[in-house]
Amino acid sequence: MNTRLVEITVGLFVVVGFAAFFMLAMNVSNLITYESNEGYQVSARFDNIGGLKERSPVAVGGVRIGKVAKIEYDNESYEAVVTMDIEPQYNRFPIDSSAGILTAGLLGEQYVGLEPGAEEEFLVAGGEITVTQSAIVLEEVIGQFLYSKADEK
Repeated sequence: MNTRLVEITVGLFVVVGFAAFFMLAMNVSNLITYESNEGYQVSARFDNIGGLKERSPVAVGGVRIGKVAKIEYDNESYEAVVTMDIEPQYNRFPIDSSAGILTAGLLGEQYVGLEPGAEEEFLVAGGEITVTQSAIVLEEVIGQFLYSKADEK
């Protein structure tokens, strides 16, 4: 009887361990989120979004304030349109705020970084951030460096 109790306890421990590992994997990969549908959406247009993905973070000063909800391509202006869900408590961003696609660490994931402006009016639901900075693509930077060195010779 004692052996059976030990086996059941070990089995339950293993099942709980697998469930915890699964939840950790889902959280790290941003496949599940604990979110409400409150808040508001703003959009921004970029020439190049690099490796930005839906559900990527939106941050200001390193603080996560939302996530990327949708990425589309505009056939008229030939730009990527990024729609962001901003949490409701962060509703005081001036209309002249800027957005840039940044990289977390040297080889980390890409995210949208917002920089507040100085205007007295604030972004509202459906608003658009007009001042943007596209992602820096390492291959383009290396190519520009090589071409500039070739021109020197």
